[in-house]
Amino acid sequence: MSEAKALTVTQLNRRIQGALEETFPAVWVDGEVSRPIVSGAGHVYFDLKDAESVISAVMWRGTASTLKFRLEQGLAVSAWGRVTTYVPKGRYQLVVDRLAPAGAGALQLAFEQLKAKLAAEGLFDEGRKRPLPPFPKVVGLVTSAQGAAVHDMVSVLSRRAPGLVIRLIPVPVQGPDAAPRIAEAIEDFNAQFPDTEVLLVGRGGGSIEDLWAFNEEVVARAIAASNIPVVSCVGHETDFTIADFVADLRAPTPSAAAELAVPDAAALRERAEGAAERLAAAMGGLLREARERLLSLARSPLLRDPARIFELKAQRVDELAGRLAPALERRAAMAEERLKRLQPGPGMRRALDHAQAELRRLRSEE
Repeated sequence: MSEAKALTVTQLNRRIQGALEETFPAVWVDGEVSRPIVSGAGHVYFDLKDAESVISAVMWRGTASTLKFRLEQGLAVSAWGRVTTYVPKGRYQLVVDRLAPAGAGALQLAFEQLKAKLAAEGLFDEGRKRPLPPFPKVVGLVTSAQGAAVHDMVSVLSRRAPGLVIRLIPVPVQGPDAAPRIAEAIEDFNAQFPDTEVLLVGRGGGSIEDLWAFNEEVVARAIAASNIPVVSCVGHETDFTIADFVADLRAPTPSAAAELAVPDAAALRERAEGAAERLAAAMGGLLREARERLLSLARSPLLRDPARIFELKAQRVDELAGRLAPALERRAAMAEERLKRLQPGPGMRRALDHAQAELRRLRSEE
């Protein structure tokens, strides 16, 4: 038996590495994420497993930074990459260059993850929503300087509220720079233009990828931190973004946002004129009714000759006085008759004589 040259451990591991990389230069692997860990350098280490086996995996920082969703324990994914070894430990692993969630798309998963996170923090609570000012004088726009969205918003705002101050901070609304620029514009309005009374933040329609900047956490947190009420207006009526849930009000389109932000001055003027006409008609009716009552009173004989009021009262007094004397006489006669039956003493007699004298005096004065 001939002696073979011995390999060092490192040489063996390198040969195994070469063989694995030659055999598995690129492969798709389906599995479930287990024990994901993000290193301080931004690399992501995790295991991929199924019911029977486990393989270590690593995603370098450059690739990990492009993920739209978070790796979570138990998440089913499809990973594309190359099989290699980590030579110092002699451990083989999958270096992942692409990763997609099984079932739902990556963007949809990222949307649901961020939505759940922010909802748990209370950023969607109705109690946080602020009403829009009824008659704003200054409106801010955070959108692209080109395109139909900004044109529609400015056109509607100018038509509905002539004299309105409209401020625009132009931003890219898609692409890698869009989300931080949108967030920065919202912060700038709050810091540099605090007299702005309402912000319209949005863009026109597009695919989920086109609208994705408005699903980024940095934009959601900028809206939530804004001291100025925010109206989100992203895409079309069927499009929903994270920004819509955080904003104080969601508008289905940019044009609708402009209509919600300011009242229609022409419609208000027409309503005011109609109210003024109705008020004038009501006042006219009241005045006519009051005039008729005054005329009716003026035709009354008592108002034409007020002395008649006193004459009627004096006559009534005389009538009552005339009825009073006979009544008193009758009562006195009855009292005298009772006294006679009772045979009153001298004191009672004197009181009776006095009453009769007083009665005669009253008769003489009539």
